[in-house]
Amino acid sequence: MFKKIKMKLLESTNVGGKTLKNSMAMAPMTRSRATMHGVVGASTIVYYTQRASAGLIISEAINISQQAIGSPMTPGLYTAEQIAAWKEVTQAVHDKGGVIYAQLWHTGRVGHSLVKNGEQPVAPSAIAIKGQQHFTMEGMKDYETPRALRTEEVTGIVQEYKQAAINAMEAGFDGVELHAAFGYLPNQFLAESANQRSDQYGGSNDNRNRFVVEIMHELTEALGPDKAAIRLSPTSTYNNIIHQAPVKQFTLLIHELNKLPLSYLHLMNVPFPADKFPQYPANVIETFGKLSKHPVIANFGYTRETGEAELKKGIAGLISYGSLFLANPDLPKRFELNAELNKPDRATMYGGKDEGYIDYPFLD
Repeated sequence: MFKKIKMKLLESTNVGGKTLKNSMAMAPMTRSRATMHGVVGASTIVYYTQRASAGLIISEAINISQQAIGSPMTPGLYTAEQIAAWKEVTQAVHDKGGVIYAQLWHTGRVGHSLVKNGEQPVAPSAIAIKGQQHFTMEGMKDYETPRALRTEEVTGIVQEYKQAAINAMEAGFDGVELHAAFGYLPNQFLAESANQRSDQYGGSNDNRNRFVVEIMHELTEALGPDKAAIRLSPTSTYNNIIHQAPVKQFTLLIHELNKLPLSYLHLMNVPFPADKFPQYPANVIETFGKLSKHPVIANFGYTRETGEAELKKGIAGLISYGSLFLANPDLPKRFELNAELNKPDRATMYGGKDEGYIDYPFLD
């Protein structure tokens, strides 16, 4: 017999004007199950509705434009067909009592021309990712040197984020999250290692923050209060991202975000080799979360026990789970009963059909 245990993770909370059934979020996870035209299908409806017991679902990253695409079989939110397909997903989630946000994505230099119809990837500066390879339909390939965006192109992409947010609301999402983490385009603008611009988008902390701040201004203006959120990863070194003074820079950024009516701040507490990055704070949630006037979602490698402990510290209001939600569609129920967890199959995480997508077993 399982014994139910009272937990903060299972307590109701409020985000973005919505009352959530618990304090567990499903983290955004790329699954690469869309068509080559970026349209999600029937299995995606099942996938998200299976996990509607999460207090909040944050969708997989969704491309805001054709240029934004970095990986094959990833969904978009910029054509009528894509919007209509997502509308079926959000309706099904809402029918199950769920709340779902769309994560807005531009990959920048984290892509390859083989995935982009021959188009060169773009970035703040013409600096290639080294020491990693990118998946294409022709196999793993070295990263190409991206084309540096012109100033007028940067301002145009800000408007594309705004339009994607408007499209998300048309598709029935409850809000949007800007993916400004893990080395994608907004994170590239934030980092000296990827941004060596000399215009108003580079050179100083304020200038490197400008792209992200402008996007968030446009999102809140377009959607109104409590509909836009942001994900940051101040200590992630993935995709060749290095920050020289992250505490100073992200403190400035969060103070700017505090001026806007956001629904939450999603922080990735990514571990790093401390001997190589002594300038990085040891704990992102404690360093930056306490600065936020908005609800904080803590992410990265949390378990049932460590997630509960994080909530009890009082900085984070929700914990987001990635692979655990992938493998356990009924994760809140399993946490409540302290039941055994399914283990994620890493071989079926990206691409493929229903195996490893919608066939993970529920309790009973």
